[in-house]
Amino acid sequence: MSANWADGKADQEGGRLLDVVLVKGGRTKIRYAAELLADDGTRVTVRAPWSGDGVRDFGFVRFEPGDVFTEYYWRDRWYAVKEVRTATGALKGWYCDVTRPATLSGGELVVEDLDLDLWRSADGTEVLRLDEDEFAESGLAQRDPEAAAAAVAALDELESLADAEGGLESLLA
Repeated sequence: MSANWADGKADQEGGRLLDVVLVKGGRTKIRYAAELLADDGTRVTVRAPWSGDGVRDFGFVRFEPGDVFTEYYWRDRWYAVKEVRTATGALKGWYCDVTRPATLSGGELVVEDLDLDLWRSADGTEVLRLDEDEFAESGLAQRDPEAAAAAVAALDELESLADAEGGLESLLA
């Protein structure tokens, strides 16, 4: 575990809890409690139940109460990968957020969402680039061209991994 974890809370079973804070456009988009599974100093892994209100149907996947997200965040990469399973453990797929590298301080894991996303279905037949229109409208390319280039490169890398045999899974091992 990382040394900067000292301020974390413990759950009823003695596991470590932290708050995942997703920031978008300078504001907190969502904050939720997650169980810290691992922190090797570069990658932070947490598990959390679906934290949305009710069902969210994207057309290609439904997130619903009972779903469990095992989330992988990197301090040196511009993305996060979230493995999504049903309450019974069936794999739905992987939802990937393009983000600035994550920061963990005390009991907060803070991640800045850069709008671009990628979905890969459990069987690998569906790989979808998402929200490219939102990314273009965000103005990041004009405000911070280096960050915009890193974000596009991260989405390209995720898509390449999602299309490769064992690609996304290899990131999570």
